[in-house]
Amino acid sequence: MNNEIDLITKIEAYLLDQLSDAEKLAFEKLLSENPELDHQVVEHKALMQLLSDFANRRELVSELENIHQNLDIVALKEELTPAGAKVITLWKRYRISAAIAASVAFLAVFATLFSTGYFSKNNSSNYSALRREVNTLKKTLTRANSSVRGTLSPGQFGGTGFALSTEGYIVTNYHVVSGADSVYIENSNGDSYKVKTIYVDAIYDIAVLQITDPDFTNFAPLPYTFKKSSADLGEDVFTIGFPRDSSVYNKGYVSALTGYADDTTAYQVDISVNPGNSGGPLLNNKGNIIGIIKGKQTQSDGVAFATKSDYLLESIQNIPQDSFINKLGVNKKNALLGLRRTDQIKKLKDYVFMVKVY
Repeated sequence: MNNEIDLITKIEAYLLDQLSDAEKLAFEKLLSENPELDHQVVEHKALMQLLSDFANRRELVSELENIHQNLDIVALKEELTPAGAKVITLWKRYRISAAIAASVAFLAVFATLFSTGYFSKNNSSNYSALRREVNTLKKTLTRANSSVRGTLSPGQFGGTGFALSTEGYIVTNYHVVSGADSVYIENSNGDSYKVKTIYVDAIYDIAVLQITDPDFTNFAPLPYTFKKSSADLGEDVFTIGFPRDSSVYNKGYVSALTGYADDTTAYQVDISVNPGNSGGPLLNNKGNIIGIIKGKQTQSDGVAFATKSDYLLESIQNIPQDSFINKLGVNKKNALLGLRRTDQIKKLKDYVFMVKVY
């Protein structure tokens, strides 16, 4: 009994009722005389129960995997069509696997939203998204597509977007186009194009648009690139956006490497922005896009937030290939490096757009 392995073996034999009557009586007498041994038996019993529960869970997972592999979706759909007892029978058969799958999906989404600060930043009166409500008078839009020439209202909401590639793909914030019936973009020259939303990433607040105007021809090569590495604290930045019907330039600096409520997917930027700046590019002095303007802190002047560019690139990689008419190729050549700011802005203006949501 002094040997630990022998003792554990004896305890397990006792708990599994594998001892003879004489051995059992002798062991119980020993337990009554040795409180420490009795406590060890209680602990070992709890351990054995945990191991048994774990084995049962593994067996359940294996059974669920087998059920999933053997599901015939087409046949199941046909079986589910009639109402009544057959539906109830099928529900009883598959409700456990369905409930587990739904729970896992819910927890995964909830954890992602919570880790990125999504709930904090959207449920606080101290954070404001920068979609602009448009209440101005109607104006005439000049555009290449004759089907929408004439007088159009400026839309219900407005924001900013910028070109992702020469093929007519535009990026803006998801909250700018959320719930839209139709969306148009217009550059600083008044050229306007109809676009469609081909992809949204609600967690990173990103939407990718595609110009659908049949008269659209490709943009000239983009003058900027997208920075994959993190920006530096204190790095000078600037943005161009549409808080009004003409483009507005603002400059500032990166004041924190996390966004609102310590959101790790965003930067905090000391820069003046207003409703309508949502979706605008945030660039550093070298002409690299480091983020997308998306919101600001309402109780502090000049405190804005921008989704980091590496999360934009991650979203682009997640777009299904069948969503593209033309392949989306992100520009890798920087034509803004070394230019004066005024010259950088002149090159940028044809690639930054007012987004109009109807």
